[in-house]
Amino acid sequence: MILRGRRQRARARLRAAALTGVDALDRRLPLAAAARAVLRKAFPDHWSFLLGELALYSFVVLLLTGSWLALFFDSGSRQILYHGSYTPLDGLPVSEAYDSTLHISFDVRGGLMVRQMHHWAALLFVAALTVHMLRNFFTGAFRKPREINWMIGVLLFLLALLEGFCGYSLPDDLLSGTGLRTAHSIVLSVPVAGTYLAYLLWGGAFPGHVLIGRLFVLHVLFVPALLLALVTAHLILVFHLKHTQWGGPGRTNRNVVGRPMFPYFAAKSTGLFLFVTATLAVLAAVAQINPVWVYGPYRPDQDSTGAQPDWYLGFLEGALRLMPDWETSAAGHTVMWNVLVPAVVLPGVLSVLLLGCPLMERWVTGDDREHHLCDRPRDRPVRTAFGVAGVVAYGVLFAAGGNDVAAFAFHLSVNALTWVFRVCLVLGPVVAFAVTKRLCLALQAHEREVLTQGTQTGVVRQSVHGALEPEHAPADPARLYRFVVRDLPVPQTAAAGDGRLRRLQVALSRWYAGRRVEVGATPEQRRYAEEALAEPERRKR
Repeated sequence: MILRGRRQRARARLRAAALTGVDALDRRLPLAAAARAVLRKAFPDHWSFLLGELALYSFVVLLLTGSWLALFFDSGSRQILYHGSYTPLDGLPVSEAYDSTLHISFDVRGGLMVRQMHHWAALLFVAALTVHMLRNFFTGAFRKPREINWMIGVLLFLLALLEGFCGYSLPDDLLSGTGLRTAHSIVLSVPVAGTYLAYLLWGGAFPGHVLIGRLFVLHVLFVPALLLALVTAHLILVFHLKHTQWGGPGRTNRNVVGRPMFPYFAAKSTGLFLFVTATLAVLAAVAQINPVWVYGPYRPDQDSTGAQPDWYLGFLEGALRLMPDWETSAAGHTVMWNVLVPAVVLPGVLSVLLLGCPLMERWVTGDDREHHLCDRPRDRPVRTAFGVAGVVAYGVLFAAGGNDVAAFAFHLSVNALTWVFRVCLVLGPVVAFAVTKRLCLALQAHEREVLTQGTQTGVVRQSVHGALEPEHAPADPARLYRFVVRDLPVPQTAAAGDGRLRRLQVALSRWYAGRRVEVGATPEQRRYAEEALAEPERRKR
């Protein structure tokens, strides 16, 4: 009893001292109130919201492994004789960058695993960013007030592509050298300024002696700093604007229903980080990737058979292969349309469309309200159809990037396969758009049937008149909520005296938002939906 009392008094003194220290620290640096607000912040609980965290944690692994690799990598382009552990290349002239890559892979303890872990993390980072952006697009999470956050995400995606290309080119092997040769051709295709840009970037004629060093500085300093700054800004805006959430009973446009950041979300997020790290470590240990010793050092007079870039640049490779061999010579200059259009114009147009997506939809629909509930893709048929058409176009370009490998594996003609991909690139997105839009409208029609008649039980009854009719049961209220609470824009109407731009806006609005299936809700259900979709009061003033 005496010992127990002493222990309790000691614990009480420790708690009092801790509270006194926290109070003294809070008076000088008032963080307690902000920390409590952050820890109590609610986060919606849905698996699709973890895609952004997947990208974040793969980026953390990239920073950790990349910092370790930078300690051993030499980006020099000077030619030396290789005398390392990989005996098949012993005595061959290689660049210092290639030599250091082999040194990391075979002579540094754990170097090969960390290097492969870094490469797998890069692929996962871009993949998670891509799927995360698709979720935001299909659910309308890019609308007001999150337009700037969407643009930050697009810039993150573009910088991730640049960062991946820089890292992919650093080993100076035959595969990455082939990619640099392609990049050199793309820069040369820029009218008038292309030759000057190529000379400045490569420091002279291809392959030059300064590009690897410049790519190394970009890869380990400038681009990661920009990525880190944009990720920080993205997270701050997510905290400030609150997270979007899927519709459901009790969830409105004015609240957030979810779990608190601490301890639930913090524990869940920590578990995801550990799982991502462990998965990348296992992949690095059992799945070989980018074996530069197999490709050999880069030589300008050689090419790698079946050379393919990393998957995120596959669409660019496919576009280059599908573009016809068109050139124009005028005033002493040659415009290489076969390179300029697929490698410069197409990525530029796609970047502008992605960045301007929130502004374009806002202009077409005239919708200036705040949106904190996720759209269901079926409720926005045209937007969903556009997204699916873009995914199909990307898939065709990605498959076309390996047309030579596919032709060799299936004993087909490369020319015939190229023409098949060209036809699919033109017709595939059109067919995908029409089919997706029709499916969305069909799903809406099915929901109207469920709302008015209920769900089929599988039992068929025969009436006294001999007619066979399926038996229906009332649908689940949570399911009916999703049918009724739909945040749909109202098509704009034209007025007398409107200009051409306004009439164009009205026509696009009717085409974009006019086609829908009314669910036939009761007045009470409509009133409930209007209350759930009403804007936050503080934003109306």
